[in-house]
Amino acid sequence: MGIDFQPVWFDSLGAKSMATFVSTPDTKIFIDPGAAEMQPGYPAPEKLKKQWKKQAKERIKKFLKSADIVVISHYHHDHYLWEEDEIILYRGKTLFVKNPNHHINQSQRERSEEFFSQLMKIFGVKKTLTDHVKLQFDPPDLHNSGSLADLYGKKFIDNGISWYKNLSAKWSEYEWIPEFEGEDLTVLFGEGRLIEIGNTRIKLTHPMFHGIEFSRTGWVFSTVVEYGGEKLLHTSDLCGPVIESYADWIILENPDYLIVDGPMTYMLGYLLSGKTLKRAVENMIRIVENTTTKVIIYDHHLLREVNYREHTQAVWHYAKSRGVNLVTAAEFLGMKPVIETVTDLSEH
Repeated sequence: MGIDFQPVWFDSLGAKSMATFVSTPDTKIFIDPGAAEMQPGYPAPEKLKKQWKKQAKERIKKFLKSADIVVISHYHHDHYLWEEDEIILYRGKTLFVKNPNHHINQSQRERSEEFFSQLMKIFGVKKTLTDHVKLQFDPPDLHNSGSLADLYGKKFIDNGISWYKNLSAKWSEYEWIPEFEGEDLTVLFGEGRLIEIGNTRIKLTHPMFHGIEFSRTGWVFSTVVEYGGEKLLHTSDLCGPVIESYADWIILENPDYLIVDGPMTYMLGYLLSGKTLKRAVENMIRIVENTTTKVIIYDHHLLREVNYREHTQAVWHYAKSRGVNLVTAAEFLGMKPVIETVTDLSEH
């Protein structure tokens, strides 16, 4: 037996989620156990959208019971259970969560404060595991700053660096939220960790932009699970990936199983420009070309609008031409993505 994984719920099933359950003979890991209702513009009746969210959460809670480790890559509600009556389900787990003290935008900081407050209230604090650390933050090293300036203009980079400096100044002022050990719960920061359990290795990356460089949406971290010569990589919200160095990293990892969130095509012309979509498509083609991955699940943001295949058709065509098993989570589970049944949905 090697790595076994189950897409618990994804957008192709009708609710926003990237919930993935991973098993090895040593441990059981639940990555991003959350779900949220589809956006107002999603072409399905409100009743169905609420029903799918309910089904997603029920399924997530069922799998969560048997997890040893829970990974929460960031504080968007489709990536973790956060409501007060759900938090009790983390009992008996070790949580590896997004560090709430830095590389975090204001809205996610506020959500993390509420989340930690509830965790500490429910599980108590036997001891804190980290003290406040005063850190200096330099603007991120941009590997393709010349290309970025050509694509988006020098002002894009200048504004991004200014935004980063202003935000990082706030991180130094935040009240420190510590890692802690409570009654039947341990909460640790995930970024940059290597966890070894028996013959299983879990690698959690350093903070990565949620999409394009200087994305105001914040940062996430990705997860790599290795066992018995096999490797699974779960990107969380890299939105494509858009950034070329992130695609390079995926190629270098060369996972057997890749779970990747596609670009936000439902935001095309708004938060997603044609130039950025082109980067995401080209990066995904490079990943398909330069890895020996057995299965690529291409889902999440991508499955929020009807024309997702048309907007990323070059990826699907290239994968097919190379015999690469690139599928949505629904297709992996033997089902049709619900967005492709939109005509039938509108009749409910």
